[in-house]
Amino acid sequence: MDYLQGLNPEQQAAVQQINGPVMIVAGAGSGKTRVITYRVAHLIRNGVDSFNILVLTFTNKAAREMRDRITHLVGADAKNIWMGTFHSVFAKLLRVEADKIGYPNNFTIYDTDDSKSVLRAILKEMNLDDKLYNPNFVHNRISAAKNNLVSWQEYQQNEQIQADDFSSGRGHLGKVYENYCTRCYRAGAMDFDDLLFKTNELLKKFPDVLNKYQHKFKYLMVDEYQDTNFSQYLIIKKLAAVHENICVVGDDAQSIYAFRGANIQNILNFEKDYPDLKVYKLEQNYRSTQNIVNIANSIIANNKEQLKKNVFSQKEEGDKIKVMRAFSDNEEGKLVAEAILQERSTKGLQWSDFAILYRTNAQSRSMEEALRKLGIPYKIYGGLSFYQRKEIKDLIAYFRLTFNPNDEEALKRVINYPRRGIGDTTIDRIILSAGQNNITPWEAIVEPQKYLDGRSSAAVSIFSTMIQSFQVITKTQTAYEAALHIAQHSGLLKDLYEDKSVEGLNRYENIQELLNGIKEFSEREDIEEKGLDIFMQDIALLTNDDKDKNQDADTVSLMTIHSSKGLEFPQVFVVGLEENLFPSQMSLNSRADLEEERRLFYVASTRAENKLTFSYATSRFKFGTLISCEPSRFLDEIDVRYLELDFTAKPSPSNNPYFDEERNEWTKKSDSFSKPKAASPIKTTSILAKAHVPSANFSPSDTSNLQIGMEVEHERFGFGKVLSLEGNKPDIKATIFFKEIGQKQLLLKFAKLRILNNI
Repeated sequence: MDYLQGLNPEQQAAVQQINGPVMIVAGAGSGKTRVITYRVAHLIRNGVDSFNILVLTFTNKAAREMRDRITHLVGADAKNIWMGTFHSVFAKLLRVEADKIGYPNNFTIYDTDDSKSVLRAILKEMNLDDKLYNPNFVHNRISAAKNNLVSWQEYQQNEQIQADDFSSGRGHLGKVYENYCTRCYRAGAMDFDDLLFKTNELLKKFPDVLNKYQHKFKYLMVDEYQDTNFSQYLIIKKLAAVHENICVVGDDAQSIYAFRGANIQNILNFEKDYPDLKVYKLEQNYRSTQNIVNIANSIIANNKEQLKKNVFSQKEEGDKIKVMRAFSDNEEGKLVAEAILQERSTKGLQWSDFAILYRTNAQSRSMEEALRKLGIPYKIYGGLSFYQRKEIKDLIAYFRLTFNPNDEEALKRVINYPRRGIGDTTIDRIILSAGQNNITPWEAIVEPQKYLDGRSSAAVSIFSTMIQSFQVITKTQTAYEAALHIAQHSGLLKDLYEDKSVEGLNRYENIQELLNGIKEFSEREDIEEKGLDIFMQDIALLTNDDKDKNQDADTVSLMTIHSSKGLEFPQVFVVGLEENLFPSQMSLNSRADLEEERRLFYVASTRAENKLTFSYATSRFKFGTLISCEPSRFLDEIDVRYLELDFTAKPSPSNNPYFDEERNEWTKKSDSFSKPKAASPIKTTSILAKAHVPSANFSPSDTSNLQIGMEVEHERFGFGKVLSLEGNKPDIKATIFFKEIGQKQLLLKFAKLRILNNI
């Protein structure tokens, strides 16, 4: 039991509770991964067969880290644990049971690009407007349906869904969903959502299969339980139904993925499913200074829906959290870049010790420009990943087609690359003939003389013979040998080698890097099956954290807050803390949405180890127009004791177009009423420093007859003038210029305005 000595009392108690339902509420930086791995090791050391343990995570990186730690504690037994992401574990299960639901065991896994390609083809065939039926929108709609276990049949039969589609002018969505499922099934392919949807279908339709896995997985552990969706929740509940030895680990305060189906109620209501639940709270933060933990606590305390906990740190008190105010988004970038430069030089830090987090990708522009001007190296996370590059996808498409010749997307991608005289007309004829004869395109290609003329038939025949030769090679050679053979004999490697441009050399080097990765996979000792098909399954299920090939570079990290979850940095800058940006304007319609935004702010703040800085701008360009901004309400919620206000920046020609260089003052020549006021240093205890106190007789007026030109008073924004009105009752929007804060657009049915004059 020596391995338990390094745990605090609450961690020890959670690890040692082996049987029955357990929930571990793990605050940020509280050693969650350590507890999960020690608990699994403790199960094995107390006689639980490692083959009977299932551990589900949300990233392959987390799964690898846990398996390595468990191996260190218990040895080779760790290899027998079913451990990985939801998608990788259930893809493995489906490959064993796929025939029961009519799929081949070697089914292809479509990524998002593949799915959208299928949808674009379907929309074209159905003559649907791809602006109204935007492939991104359609893909998200189908994904949401699958995650809520709504089949295409149920989709078409649901009156409410149909009414919504028809009212939005998209009445054919149900048919698109049907055609998409049919096309994937015909190609022997599942998309990411299918891996969970089809697992639910399998467990529901085949009680013997459910019984088999209920008795196999006697102990279940689920990491990041707050991020589970309805589909994942049902799978977990079914598998745990017999033994109820289920342990979920998570933090409701870090639930930030509602937009992709995560349901925070899964963790908030877990006790309702298991009344005899034992709850352990990991409240000591080992990551951050006391001030950072205190500020995070003061942020999340404003949420009503939460599992209460008292997170604390025993590290040093640390710096107060600095709040920087800029007069424009460009100046905000300049302030952040200068702060990074100064901190690095005075404290001897690496560039990689810094991260800049923002709410939306568009905010990276001003940060990038400022970093470049100062020569600071940086990397944006969430860009094009290694496995999404064209040349990589081309070679992988050859691999996919070799193992599943019915994969229509892979076929269309490589049948004429490199060029081999098979044009678009020939490809269209193959696909049309396949549809007319109720066969797959591959079946048409194998016997091309039946469907094509002589010249086209000969080229297609050579291609099909080549793919069939690849199928033979993969049965006798290692993953690396087979991959190299396919890269060479497909002509792809030669085509890239002959392109001597800089881009061509980069593409050739990328293929070499992929082959190096396959060779490394072939030589791994921790896995038994090393075929190219197994490598293909691994990369098809990579999560975002696995895809970057250069994560150790000494660069400042730029990323959205969503991308930062699970990461930590010595110094973190959270930028763009303005109303309608963070919290997002889209989140202001309900308390649930606003609370998720606040949890996102909590996640951003808890990424910092030693120093945390917030910043906002008082003006920002949006769609080419400079708009006035006010500080985020979240800043106003923070206990001011933990803040250091840095409002030393002065307006200058470089940061605001309303500055008159000759007169050295603010001006706007067209309208004296709308002249912006330079913000003065904040002297109150409130970070927002509200400039307006409502009039003593303030009472909202009836705005049903509001007119352009009227002067009004807003309880918070002060005195203003109505510039325009748009829309129809009851959804009329008023654009009002307020003297203190600038232009705002308000929905009249919610705005509380006092009309000061009548026209």
